[in-house]
Amino acid sequence: MDKFRAMQVFVNVVGEGSFTAAAAKSGITPTMVGNYIQALEQELGTRLLNRTTRRQRLTEFGRAYHERCVDILAAIADADALALEEQAAPRGGLRITAPATFGTECLVPSLFEFMAKYPEVEVDVVLSDVILDLVDNGFEAAIRLGTLPDSGMIARPLMAYRMVICASPAYLRARGTPTCGADLAGHECLAFKYAARSEWHHAGAEWRIHGPNGPENIKVSGRLRVDSAHALRRAAVNSMGIVMLPEVLLSSEIEAGRLVRLLPDYQLPSRPLHLVYMPDRLMSPKLRSFVEFVLMRFGPRSAEAVGSHPEL
Repeated sequence: MDKFRAMQVFVNVVGEGSFTAAAAKSGITPTMVGNYIQALEQELGTRLLNRTTRRQRLTEFGRAYHERCVDILAAIADADALALEEQAAPRGGLRITAPATFGTECLVPSLFEFMAKYPEVEVDVVLSDVILDLVDNGFEAAIRLGTLPDSGMIARPLMAYRMVICASPAYLRARGTPTCGADLAGHECLAFKYAARSEWHHAGAEWRIHGPNGPENIKVSGRLRVDSAHALRRAAVNSMGIVMLPEVLLSSEIEAGRLVRLLPDYQLPSRPLHLVYMPDRLMSPKLRSFVEFVLMRFGPRSAEAVGSHPEL
């Protein structure tokens, strides 16, 4: 027996006053109405209605049970209405995570546009260079930098995250401007200090670039190494040396003339960038709208350029 359906039929019987009227309201035959009531009474082990050929009356238990059924059916209707309302427009809290530099320089500034478009969505952003598990940490989506492991999640490719090499005008006036990759070996190069576990730990002492004559591994040296991209940017602006960092982190400094882009004919490292989320055919409107927004804003066909750094 479908107990939920039986409760609906029982409430209709009480409300309409007869099996025939309840059958019409329920879209079934009077015989089926009688079958539902009989099955419900058998399961409950007591009568709900005292019936004669002409009339019916609720038993004392039937009256109390009817009140509970009305409350239960109303609560279910409210829950269904809530679900329909939830599907109607993006709303509620959205928890996401992203790498620190991409999040600070790209994602968070773009959220003004997203939140203006969807005013009922509240966004909780965690910026971390640590790969945080979506399920364990309650995230609905994440921006991931680098090669993705096989995790079973949906991964949507975004534009490549690219690097640039820069130095301040004052540094270049004092030390000269490198015109090829080999020239970097004679300069003060500001290196990112990678953790020993990082697949890029070699990058502190060696920059891999691709020049007109092919790939080059340039051994660089300098007196300053820092595990913060933002600190290295400040060091470069203060003429402490040459730096290779994500373009998104340096673009404003380049536009303002505080840094000069070097080796423009060289192809510099880049890393893949993805938006990941759990597979779910019933994706919430808030997540669906966020996925669409990120793909539009940072998808592979976007005209914007972003840089690359696995630990930023």
